[in-house]
Amino acid sequence: MTRSRAFFMIFLGASLWGIIGLFVNELYEYGFTPIQVVALRVTAAMLLLFCSITLSNIRLLKIKPADSRYFFGTGVISIALFNWCLFSAIETTSMSIAFVLLYTAPVFVTIFSRIFFKEAWTGRKLVALIATFIGCTLVIGLLPSLNATLSLAGFLFGLGSGLFYALYSIFGKVVLKKYRSLTVTFYTFLFATLAVVPFSGLWNNASLLSDIHVWLLILGLGLISTVLPFLLYTKGLEHVESSRASIVATIEPVVATLVGYFVYAEIMTVYQYAGVVLVLLSVVIVQEAKKKPAQYKEKSAS
Repeated sequence: MTRSRAFFMIFLGASLWGIIGLFVNELYEYGFTPIQVVALRVTAAMLLLFCSITLSNIRLLKIKPADSRYFFGTGVISIALFNWCLFSAIETTSMSIAFVLLYTAPVFVTIFSRIFFKEAWTGRKLVALIATFIGCTLVIGLLPSLNATLSLAGFLFGLGSGLFYALYSIFGKVVLKKYRSLTVTFYTFLFATLAVVPFSGLWNNASLLSDIHVWLLILGLGLISTVLPFLLYTKGLEHVESSRASIVATIEPVVATLVGYFVYAEIMTVYQYAGVVLVLLSVVIVQEAKKKPAQYKEKSAS
């Protein structure tokens, strides 16, 4: 595979992550809650991945029982809480702002990497932290008027999505040394399903599942904005450095912002758009900092 094709696959995968709000907002219109949408997403993704693995290489399902603790970390602490925070942020703020705050994740990864893996601080990383902080204050409206236009709950949900998404990289860095990325992703979604569904109250909206349009939305959420982008991103990542792939993936919040503007008529101020640019710039700065010392390839999912 050529590098240009690999970059295109990463670009397409990240773009598909960016349109997730189309399915989420439609499910909200039907009356599903954020936790129920999380349950639908992780369950659909888990079942689709299970079918894919059983048809391609069923041996990928084999793991050591003792390693379940890692998948509890990736599935419950990270993916389940990340999705709940992200979908709650979309509900309480807007799709554009929710995805901007989600992209504080690389900064959290930088902080956690320093704490758990003793990765050195650099000038680039400090600049990225400052840029992210200023960018977030612009996005929520705290600057320049010192009068935040975003609710505290929406801001915390957005930061929470970035925090828990970042934790996937921390847990995943350990478990990906033992298992293939497809195995890790399947068990991540399996544990997320087991953790979320019992508390989701989906049965209270069981009548909605008789609507074929709801099932099409669930399929789109699980396939188009979860499994398919993961497969595209991972395949592209086999031929591109992880740092460069992460930079290309910053198209995700850009796509989400465009969808919010053209589909849902979400309007942001000039200062908020400046905040978007600063957050995305911080992602580029952090990833560029990793490029020289890291020549290995990581596989991750959104």
